[in-house]
Amino acid sequence: MTKEQKIATFDPSQPGLADASVFGLPFTAEESEIIIVPAPWEVTVSYGAGASQGPEAILEASFQVDLLHQEFPDLWKLGMFLDLNDKTEEWSDKSRKYKNLAQPIIEALENGEKIEDNPELIIHLNEINTICGQFKDEVKARVKYWMEQGKKVVLLGGDHSTPLGYYEALAEKHSDFGLLHLDAHMDLRIAYEGFTYSHASIMYNALKLPQISKIVQVGIRDFCKEEVEVVQAEAGRVKVFTDRDLKAETFEGVTWKQQCETIIAQLPQKVCISFDIDGMYPWYCPNTGTPVPGGFSFEQAAYLFSLLAKSGKEIIGFDLVEVAPGEEGDDWDGNVGARMLFHMCGVLAKNNNMEIGKEVKF
Repeated sequence: MTKEQKIATFDPSQPGLADASVFGLPFTAEESEIIIVPAPWEVTVSYGAGASQGPEAILEASFQVDLLHQEFPDLWKLGMFLDLNDKTEEWSDKSRKYKNLAQPIIEALENGEKIEDNPELIIHLNEINTICGQFKDEVKARVKYWMEQGKKVVLLGGDHSTPLGYYEALAEKHSDFGLLHLDAHMDLRIAYEGFTYSHASIMYNALKLPQISKIVQVGIRDFCKEEVEVVQAEAGRVKVFTDRDLKAETFEGVTWKQQCETIIAQLPQKVCISFDIDGMYPWYCPNTGTPVPGGFSFEQAAYLFSLLAKSGKEIIGFDLVEVAPGEEGDDWDGNVGARMLFHMCGVLAKNNNMEIGKEVKF
């Protein structure tokens, strides 16, 4: 059956096909315009756990997402495919293994111990840094594979360390682009807790890529002195919109639309979105690893992305990270993650002039 035949016979008003790909869509990877690379990885998590199960939780919840998106009603016809394969399972297994090795290192640091005084922990730290580097390279290779097939590729974490290989793949295709980074944290720590590829170091590591000319951070409300010093040393390459400052402007009469326009104006022509789900109010994804009071709403994030899509900037990709499922039977986080993933795919498609239909008006 051709893709056109599948579109003609598929009923988007019915529940998604449980044996199909993400959102219950019937398309193969070759038939899909957007490929979602899952990265079930959380080796260096320093607080709450579960992000490695995020892709699975989002997949399960995605079957309940209504496919008639008000802004992008024909989005489903483009096809979105979750790239589950043997490598995905291997990453998940290694994440569990090396996370167990990382925990004694983290506990020792929390107890005030010096890692250099424990030869076994030093060995494990070096081993973890090596395996995380290999994971980064494997993600990069997988992303490049799909890019070479002419697909739009996005990354679904996993913790926030996971997109580095994705950024490296984008950097080989685009000589100048920025990151629109929504998060509660700056993630500018230098090798946090000794881990080169810590989730708390992703933006510091991204700054090592000369192709990333600007990082614009939104919703930040938890950071340390070291991170502030990194921002200052970059002399304008990192622009920070803290939650405190945004809220103060709102209280004084500045609209979210005006703030979004200011945020977008800070970005270069080409943009990749990096969305840590803990940027939102904690009640949206209460099981995320490092929740912080404050934040923005689902609708605010969606509005910012939609405004970016219409701004004249070029969206070259996105990652969505740090979604973690709750206890068995608690699928709320996956539900929120799935719906944000669907919206972000629509934003990417619209910005790249794909056929997504006319917005539904009432």
